[in-house]
Amino acid sequence: MGKRLEHDHDGRVVATEEAFNDTKVPPWTKQITIRSMATSFALSIVFNVIVCKLNLTTGVIPSLNVAAGLLGFAVVKAYTSLISKCGLLKQPFNMQENTVIQTCVVASSGIAFSSGTASYLLGMSPFIAANVDGANTPRNVKHLSVGWMIGFLLSVSFVGLFSIVPLRKMMILKYKLTYPSGTATAYLINSFHTPRGAKLAKKQVAVLFKSFCFSFVFAFFQWFYTAAEGCGFSSFPTFGLQAYKQRFYFDFSSTYVGVGMICPYMVNISLLIGAVVSWGIMWPLIELKKGVWYSAELSESSLHGIQGYRVFTAISIMLGEGLFHFVYMLIKTTCSLATHKSENKESSSIIPEISEKSPDSEIANYIEQRRIKFFLEDQIPNPVAMLGYVILAAISIIVVPFIFHQLKWYHILVAYTIAPILAFCNAYGCGLTDWSLASNYGKVAIIIFSSWVGLENGGVVAGLASCGVMMSIVSTASDLMQDFKTGYLTLASPRSMFLSQVFGTAMGCVMSPLVFWFFYKAYPIGDPDGPYPAPYAAMYRGIALLGVEGLDSLPKNCVKLAITFFFAAMALNILGELLKHCEKKYKIYRFVPSPICMAIPFYLGGYFAIDMGLGSLILFMWEQKNKQKAKDFGPAVASGLICGDSLWGIPAAILALAGVEAPLCMKFLSASVNKKVDAFLGN
Repeated sequence: MGKRLEHDHDGRVVATEEAFNDTKVPPWTKQITIRSMATSFALSIVFNVIVCKLNLTTGVIPSLNVAAGLLGFAVVKAYTSLISKCGLLKQPFNMQENTVIQTCVVASSGIAFSSGTASYLLGMSPFIAANVDGANTPRNVKHLSVGWMIGFLLSVSFVGLFSIVPLRKMMILKYKLTYPSGTATAYLINSFHTPRGAKLAKKQVAVLFKSFCFSFVFAFFQWFYTAAEGCGFSSFPTFGLQAYKQRFYFDFSSTYVGVGMICPYMVNISLLIGAVVSWGIMWPLIELKKGVWYSAELSESSLHGIQGYRVFTAISIMLGEGLFHFVYMLIKTTCSLATHKSENKESSSIIPEISEKSPDSEIANYIEQRRIKFFLEDQIPNPVAMLGYVILAAISIIVVPFIFHQLKWYHILVAYTIAPILAFCNAYGCGLTDWSLASNYGKVAIIIFSSWVGLENGGVVAGLASCGVMMSIVSTASDLMQDFKTGYLTLASPRSMFLSQVFGTAMGCVMSPLVFWFFYKAYPIGDPDGPYPAPYAAMYRGIALLGVEGLDSLPKNCVKLAITFFFAAMALNILGELLKHCEKKYKIYRFVPSPICMAIPFYLGGYFAIDMGLGSLILFMWEQKNKQKAKDFGPAVASGLICGDSLWGIPAAILALAGVEAPLCMKFLSASVNKKVDAFLGN
């Protein structure tokens, strides 16, 4: 396990955590405080709006752990500083309380992602069914309602928490899995609470506030020019009208500029490559075959026409990468477990031994022993966890068929029987690579259960609902283990971590459908040409259609194209892994594009990829000028841009619900069309 190291004034290398050696760690009952829960609730609203908006636009969700830790520190530090000046502060703000806030907020926003309000649940709606032109029958659609969505999430979202608790000591202490995001968040929180780190954190908060204000005001300014569809800066034909027609333009979205600053460079490059390959080359060529490969009478949104190529090519790429990672993680997990088993054959101790006797090794040993001590103090008994899993699974088996009549109790029982194994595989793989495959397990569940139930019995809805059951377990399990790692490094109690995760999950189950419903009533959600196209809704429904209808209904050569891209995605992943293990001098594997990132523009176009590319360019130029400042303040600027622009979505939705329209329309026309408009107005 790596340690963040610094140099003291004598030149001796010491760990950041050494500053906390003499600090008393509060009991778990004082780590979960009223102020931490109130802060978590307020930040959860903000993060749910952000994740909902990202889900409904492109589905690209960056890691929000750092932003949650930073904002949690900023809010509580401001509050404690204020009441400290009044002489009313009873308990100082510490890193354990900061960790509780971060855990709670990320758990809530994690539900916003895995809840499926923009993917599998939205895919059940009649509007999406009509758009994808498949299985639009009463048994294969379900009208959305806040009530049943909240009930469904509450019945399935807590089961995964209990499935992984008994394995926490093995994952964290025995196998010492790194969980990169959890480790990075822990070091960030620890640095906030050191004297030097606190000074830097204050500057980061100031920068975040400035970028937040700029982003919010700029979004407000843009609203004035959006009086009708196709108006405003979001429809600005940056590279000309022909490029705009092929969805290549910069739409002035601060959200995706910020997301681009957080995401790795190769993610943004992959998005751009995918946009060029699809909308720049493939779709224009296929459109030339209209009337030959598919009927010219079909609407552009029909799966039997050009939309079929877009959706199923994207799905095939996602399934190709998903299958590769699934098999790769199984092999890696099996090999790693076998290695650990042979290494620990003669020793049952989970406490590491450090044989070196240098001062630095003694410090590291002391820190490690202290972490283990606090990690093992507040045990969550394994019988309690197992009993909790059985009881919650039984409740879900009873409740879910009442919500989705297409699913029977034995379908849910089968899902809960195999889910703990998949949850372990996902949590273990996430600990090794920081890559969660929850959505891929969900896609596999769609195909299995939709084909099992059949089209006549409502297989589309059954497959999509089973996706939610599987995703909820697998996703929350890996998230909880990630939080256990963060808590281990910040000396936070596992019990406080678990309870804050439960609290955050409960908030997410209620808050996520409410936030989604707010957008759903204010905008045409799922319209490919609207502001919130929700691309994954059509894709997930398309996967369910594959399960129940097969491939015969697709347009000509669509299957061949999908198979080609399925194997191309696997080949790219294999190439990346081979280069990672064989070519280490120049690290060429870093330049292999990500297939799943390339797949997203296949359906949406390149406009958001250009936004994110600009974010990457800004960060790159900043790093060239001052690498340390870019490292320190880049995440703060990005978080402010995302939060400000996303938060404007609330007042904008309120205005839309109230029927208030923007006063101006800024629209761009070609010179010939403009002459016709002028002539018409003149007459």
